[in-house]
Amino acid sequence: MDNQEQKHQRRPRYKGTHPKAFKDKYKELNPELYSDTVAKVIQKGNTPAGMHRSICVQEILDILKITPGETGLDATLGYGGHTLEMLKCLDSKGHMYATDVDPIELPRTRERLQNLGYGPEILTIRQTNFSNIDEIIPESGPLDFILADLGVSSMQIDNPDRGFSFKTEGPLDLRLNPSKGISAAERLKTISQNELCGMLLENADEPHAEEIARAVTLAIKKGEEVTTTSQLRQIIKDTLKFIPEKDRENEIKKSCQRCFQALRIDVNNEFEVLYDFLEKLPDALAIGGRVAILTFHSGEDRLVKKSFQRLHRSGIYKEIAPDAIRPSAEECNSNGRARCAKLRWAIKS
Repeated sequence: MDNQEQKHQRRPRYKGTHPKAFKDKYKELNPELYSDTVAKVIQKGNTPAGMHRSICVQEILDILKITPGETGLDATLGYGGHTLEMLKCLDSKGHMYATDVDPIELPRTRERLQNLGYGPEILTIRQTNFSNIDEIIPESGPLDFILADLGVSSMQIDNPDRGFSFKTEGPLDLRLNPSKGISAAERLKTISQNELCGMLLENADEPHAEEIARAVTLAIKKGEEVTTTSQLRQIIKDTLKFIPEKDRENEIKKSCQRCFQALRIDVNNEFEVLYDFLEKLPDALAIGGRVAILTFHSGEDRLVKKSFQRLHRSGIYKEIAPDAIRPSAEECNSNGRARCAKLRWAIKS
């Protein structure tokens, strides 16, 4: 039996978790002053810092087929890019609801949309987790269309104070709502090596999960600080020194991305929240109502796919996406954050 087979057999069970200022940091935050910088960043296929570019906009609109007078929900408001396009389809007739758990970005998005002419008469925004979709229905009534974009917004990723990115120094937080639950740093203080290894495997398919979990938990046992993004990044970097030099830098970058993703999923209970949303979804939809869900992780896509297939077999959905829809090559080339996106839809019977 080789080492890879032994490692697979020993895979631990991960139980999940059930218990300078940002505005001045980036030129791209002032596109009217630095339009050349923004254009160059986009041309390279990157998203300018502090900006958000909505993904699969036309594909989503084609699925939802929004007409004036309908009632809909953007379950994950974020920057409001998708919401804005859906509001345009309503043509000031009907109503949009939107939810988001983030207390920092939500007021900014509300103000941005209100300044564009979309106030409470056409748009109702609630700060709540999208798994609480059942709390919206008594006010909204059955919904004609629903969108859930499960990606983290660029505004969150690019804000160092949120700790979502290993590329910038900041507190190791990773919570979508920093006022609730525990930060990633607090989570690491009490996690066992086996559970951390399982988390990295289940939430991110991290190939070096065992080595990284061992290094992180050992550092914490020794009393070392693992409370900032750079401290975790340095542990990962030191742990992967065994990788051949020509491949090392790229592998370290990928492992950092995966480890931060795994921690973010964990501290926000993202799989559990999605499961609750999918279970409540049919009762929220009107007959003939359409739903589109945009995922960025294979585990999320699996949950959506299996839920849609099960409810289709039972007759609750009359039609579902036969396969996941991927962003066009053109969109992926112009926006690197679109590359892992998958879009699925369903229509209620």
